[in-house]
Amino acid sequence: MSSESAFCPSCDGQIPPWRVTADAIVELRDKHGSNLGIVLIERLNPPPGWAIPGGFLDPGEDLEDCARREALEETGLSVELSGLLGVYSAPGRDPRGLTVTAVYVATATGEPVAMDDAKSVMIVDPAKPPTPMAFDHDLILEHYRSWKRGQRDLGDLVGAKSAP
Repeated sequence: MSSESAFCPSCDGQIPPWRVTADAIVELRDKHGSNLGIVLIERLNPPPGWAIPGGFLDPGEDLEDCARREALEETGLSVELSGLLGVYSAPGRDPRGLTVTAVYVATATGEPVAMDDAKSVMIVDPAKPPTPMAFDHDLILEHYRSWKRGQRDLGDLVGAKSAP
């Protein structure tokens, strides 16, 4: 991904660089299909905190493949995507710059292992995530919990913003 800024052909104004990422809320299941919790990673690199597995889109990759790849790279788990929870793009949600993130719900079996840029992994009850959470992942988990309770349709997430 280039860090160079582009310029608007109409007004010649600078267009700031932005990034696209994909995350996967991984519902870990045992061999009988029972839900054990969700998998979170403790970030190795700044910004610190606990996070939903995910990362930057590679050239030539689609968002679904990015979410699967990042989950595998960070947790060692091969995931099956269940659906798209939402797209998050509020300015200030990532201290590194403007980031647009597609968040998927996924399932996996196996034992998660901290890999790549994960310092550690944890299986948690989504109602009791550890602190601090990185980025706006506390808001994303709030949306996930509402969706799981049937109190929110995926379309209800449109316009839901995190505070900068």
